[in-house]
Amino acid sequence: MAADTDQILTEFPESFESERLLVRAPLWGDGAVVNEAIRDSIEELRPWMPWAQTVPSVEDTESNIRYARLDFLARRDLRLHIFLKKTGELVGGSGLHRIDWQARKFEIGYWARTSQVGNGYITEAVHAITNYAIHELQANRIEIRCDSRNSNSRKVAERSGYTFEGTLRNDACDVNGGLRHTLVFSKVRGDEF
Repeated sequence: MAADTDQILTEFPESFESERLLVRAPLWGDGAVVNEAIRDSIEELRPWMPWAQTVPSVEDTESNIRYARLDFLARRDLRLHIFLKKTGELVGGSGLHRIDWQARKFEIGYWARTSQVGNGYITEAVHAITNYAIHELQANRIEIRCDSRNSNSRKVAERSGYTFEGTLRNDACDVNGGLRHTLVFSKVRGDEF
């Protein structure tokens, strides 16, 4: 129980900025804007994201965000929304997942709104989230994992300076239930930070 107590007492900012982006925790009321981005991007998200197999209602998205907010406050999962500072438009989502507070290990996940793909926003967000994890959360290890067929996700990890550690063969089921290989990238304290 001590580890749970420690994580709930961990204080850190709920938002931070990079050059072009505002990255922040989910808030009640984000459902409509996130739902719009999912609807705009569903065809590109569907092959990779189990949660994007059907188009959710605005209410379903708002409910999901409210649970994500509670998880953020409890420090169980740190979902983050990515917005353009200049316009306030939602670029996509990210976060720090599969958290091991004792080891200070985190996994970064991400998705981009289709209309914003190719602008470097997700790579910029990953850099900002990595710095946030290092400086605010004292991360010892940060991972990026992706389906071996997801070349865009792989490129983000490589452009962000993560080290390719290997391929976990037949590691998980893809969205259709077939086995897939998982690529593992990481940054560890002592290497570059």
